Amino acid sequence: MTQENDHHFFPVGTQVVVQTDIKDASGEMAVLAGAVGVVLRVLSTQPALYLVRLANGIEQPVAPTGLTVRKQMAASGVFELGEETLSGVDLYQKVIYRCVVGSRAYGLDHDASDTDRRGIYLPPAELHWSLFGVPEQLERPESEECYWELQKFINLALRANPNVLECLYTPLVEMATPLAQELLAQRDIFLSRFVYQTYNGYVLSQFKKLEQDLRVRGEIRWKHAMHLIRLLLSGITILNEGFVPVRVDGWREPLLEIRFGRMPWEKVDAWRLKLHREFEAAYQTTRLPMQPDTAAANRFLVRARRSQVQ
Repeated sequence: MTQENDHHFFPVGTQVVVQTDIKDASGEMAVLAGAVGVVLRVLSTQPALYLVRLANGIEQPVAPTGLTVRKQMAASGVFELGEETLSGVDLYQKVIYRCVVGSRAYGLDHDASDTDRRGIYLPPAELHWSLFGVPEQLERPESEECYWELQKFINLALRANPNVLECLYTPLVEMATPLAQELLAQRDIFLSRFVYQTYNGYVLSQFKKLEQDLRVRGEIRWKHAMHLIRLLLSGITILNEGFVPVRVDGWREPLLEIRFGRMPWEKVDAWRLKLHREFEAAYQTTRLPMQPDTAAANRFLVRARRSQVQ
């Protein structure tokens, strides 16, 4: 048995927890599940078997599948969701908002483009209040779907997360409950000068990575470069006009030139620097507040939570 080939390898001296009851040769209970011990040595490799000294001093052979590292168990938690906790709830049935974002929403799609769906779900109050809580997001990679739990979505929007802000402004809305429509009606509460820091900072860091790729590998991800330029164009419009532009409209052709590598890197970088200067100018003159309307966002969240109390 080797460390490389055994997914249950426990070095000598590791503190472990026995996962199942173990009986001795006469059928008497020798070790109860949950007992803590220390690995003394490997007894055999075929089949794999460890000698474990338990806290009470007894030494017991245990198969590796019956052991868990104590520290890992403590870190990950020992509780499992019981069926009664979820009560048969399909959280995808709790989606209150579904929209299409990405290339199809931007107007940059082609025949092979995926359809990226994003949105919001609002869990039942009992499940949200329970010991186990709810996931911050639901994902179906096979269908390109992702739904944020409402509080997570609001927090991201308040921080000017581009993906979330675009969800609020995309023209391609597939489903919106009255509660979601209420949120859309006040989507401007999330717009603030944070957009300048968030968008600008992300583009700066990503262009640095693109430049490194160009130096090291002699190539870059042109699709990523296109979206970074699109992000700067979007940020400038947000500061100047107070809304999030999703469709690129007049910028479609030059953006697609970048996407398919038809625009020289030097020209792309020059455009990027020009847009940074325009972004700076927009920041100096914008009418957007310094911070989003957190109080209004919180009032909406509380109302939404209350609506789920049975």
